[in-house]
Amino acid sequence: MPKAPPPLIYYLSEHPSIVGFRWSHAQSWGATWSFLFYSIATYLILSLFLHLSLVLFRRHRPIPIGPLAALHSLSMSLTSVTIFAGILISTAAEIRDTRWFWQRSKTPLEWLLCFPLGTRPSGRVFFWSYVYYLSRFLHMFRTPLTILRRRRLSFFHLLNHSISAFASFLWLEFSQSFQVLAILFATLVYALVYAYRFWTAIGLRGACFPFVLNCQIALLACNVACHVGVFFLHFFFKGGCNGIGAWLFNCVLNLALLTLFLNFYVRMYVGKRRMLRSVAPSLSEARDCK
Repeated sequence: MPKAPPPLIYYLSEHPSIVGFRWSHAQSWGATWSFLFYSIATYLILSLFLHLSLVLFRRHRPIPIGPLAALHSLSMSLTSVTIFAGILISTAAEIRDTRWFWQRSKTPLEWLLCFPLGTRPSGRVFFWSYVYYLSRFLHMFRTPLTILRRRRLSFFHLLNHSISAFASFLWLEFSQSFQVLAILFATLVYALVYAYRFWTAIGLRGACFPFVLNCQIALLACNVACHVGVFFLHFFFKGGCNGIGAWLFNCVLNLALLTLFLNFYVRMYVGKRRMLRSVAPSLSEARDCK
C-alpha cells in the first residue's frame, strides 16, 4: 500500500483539485478574454477617477487609511509564499511523473524553460499558475492605497500591474513556456518585498539601502536571463517550445515594462542623487560660515 504524503505536500501538490485542475473558459473563474479586458479597464478607470477626484477637490494631505496598507502587504507576502511553495513542490512532482515522456530530449532545467510542443494547461503546475493569475488582482489594490496615502499616480505602476495580469493570462491560455521559473522568481521577490513593506508599515525601521528597488532589479535580471534561454532553446537547440507566439508577445510587453522601469529609476533615484550632490556643497558652506 503506497505511503500517504505529508499533509503539507498533499495540500500543495497532491490534492485532487490540484492534480485534476484544467484551465477552462467554462469552469475556471476569470478565464475569459472579456473578463480580463473588463478587469484591467475597470482597474485603470477607477485609479484615474480616484486620482482626478483628489486633484479636483484639492486634497493636499494624505488620506488616513489605517492598517489597510499593512494588511495588504501582509496578505500579498503570505499569498506569494504559498504560491512559491506550491509551485516549487508541484514542479518537482510534475517532473517526477512526466519525465518518462521528455527525458530523452530535455533536462529538467530545459523543461522549465521550454515546455514540449502540445503541452496542455492542466495539472499541478497550471493550478498554481492560475492562483498566481488571480493574485494579480489582489496586487492591483496597492494602487488605490498608494493614491490615497501619497496622492500620486504613477503610469509605471498602472502599466506594470496591467501587464502582469495580462501576461499571466497568456501563460495559461497558451500553455506558455518559461512560466514556472517566472512565477518562482516573481513570488520569491514579492514575498520579500511585501514582507519588507509590512515591516515598515507597522513602524519598524527600514533598510539603509533601496531594498525594494534592488529586488525589482534582481527580478528583471532573472527574467531577461530566462527569456534568453527560451530564445536559444526554441530557435537553435530543441526544435520548438510550446506557446512561443504568446512568449514573443510577452517579450514585447516586458520590453515596454523594462523601458518604463529604467525611465522611472532615472527620474526617481538618479535625480535624487544629483539633487543631493548639488545641495551638499551649499550645506558645507553654511557650516563653514557658522
